[in-house]
Amino acid sequence: MNTVLFYIIIFLTNVIQGITGFAGTILAMPPSLILVGYDVAKPILNVLGILAGVYVFVTQWKHVDWKQLKKVVIVMAIGIFGGFFLKNALAGYDAVLYKFLGIFVIFLAIHGFYSMYGQRQRDTKEKSSWKSMLLLIGAGIVHGMFVSGGPLLIGYLSNEIKEKTSFRATISTVWIILNSMILVQDICAGMWNAGLVMTQCISIPFLIAGMAAGSVLVKRMSQEIFMKLTYILLFISGILLMVK
Repeated sequence: MNTVLFYIIIFLTNVIQGITGFAGTILAMPPSLILVGYDVAKPILNVLGILAGVYVFVTQWKHVDWKQLKKVVIVMAIGIFGGFFLKNALAGYDAVLYKFLGIFVIFLAIHGFYSMYGQRQRDTKEKSSWKSMLLLIGAGIVHGMFVSGGPLLIGYLSNEIKEKTSFRATISTVWIILNSMILVQDICAGMWNAGLVMTQCISIPFLIAGMAAGSVLVKRMSQEIFMKLTYILLFISGILLMVK
């Protein structure tokens, strides 16, 4: 039953991903950890991120900002290896990992609502390079541990790439490269087996269906409503992880 619910989570979160343009994996990870555990949720969602990235790259590769791509991949890769180290250091302490992710997604939810309703005083041009580097390294650490560095990367990249198509093409290419690194690490760590491959194959149609549904709904429904729903779900997911 938990596996069936996991597939439904993949479908629903990719519907929201198709509407809002982000949050697919970070929204799917908390309930997936609760339903099927880290050793299933992380590798499955990681590969789905690669497939979603390939879909965008194939159609929009000409719009990739290669300069920003190179910078992001190099800096985030450093953070990813840091994430691998922390995950290994905390092996056997799943409760600690879940609480770490819980705090992270609660922060994202609160920050998201503040961005929508709070005082907005953007100072993007004055952003220092060392803060940008810290943001990217932090994104890499979270991505290496939970394949959920997207929100932090968006915080950096949205200030660097203003054109929507270029932004989408670039961030999708980032996930292809970085998630492939994580896939290699997962294989070397022995996480993949016949059962996991079967689960992965079954999950792909749910990804495709969710993305297709999201692309239809985005033309008919308010994106702001779904942004609010996303932050509410993130907050609830964070609370559930904290008490797990």
